[in-house]
Amino acid sequence: MRYTGPKNRISRREQVDLGLKTPGSKSHANLLKKLNIPPGQHGAKRRRKESDHSKQLREKQKIQYLFGITEKQLKKYFDKASRKKGNTGVHLSELLERRLDNVVYRLGLTPTRAAARQLVNHGNVHVNGKTLSIPSYSVKTDTVVTYGSKAAKEIPYIQEFREQNTVVIPEWLTLKKESGTMIGIPDNSIIEQQINLRLVIEFYSR
Repeated sequence: MRYTGPKNRISRREQVDLGLKTPGSKSHANLLKKLNIPPGQHGAKRRRKESDHSKQLREKQKIQYLFGITEKQLKKYFDKASRKKGNTGVHLSELLERRLDNVVYRLGLTPTRAAARQLVNHGNVHVNGKTLSIPSYSVKTDTVVTYGSKAAKEIPYIQEFREQNTVVIPEWLTLKKESGTMIGIPDNSIIEQQINLRLVIEFYSR
């Protein structure tokens, strides 16, 4: 099942901003203040030494939270990545980064991946000029992604986010106004800043 509990609790537990809250919001500001303080009444006092398996499990869960996917979905991505020649971690990153909801998020068209997934689900995203409502759709090189309508980009929380925040676009994407294009192959450089992919691979390779 996809996690639907308190989002700040997850980021504080992992001590990493997983991009689950809108940048600039009060909730996100509160998270940044308490990011290094574990959640719960006793905080770090109850922390125990983690086993290797526990560390692997935590990294696997972090990547699930980060992309908003289920265990079943992640396992499928891993199986597909492991069948390819080369670095499995790089292939896994590429498959995850190509998800339509992630591309919408990376382009800065929405403040979070959850918002991007909702926008796609509601038919408010166009892919090469056609409406596509499948968040897991794998975006290919030279594909153009835009808002599905003027009303979509004028949704209050999206409009406010785009007016108040500057988004750093990955090198494999380009954005002109509200039209984004995948111009290259996604790599693992961004994901590696938040997730130890080696531990994720080790978890599934047991």
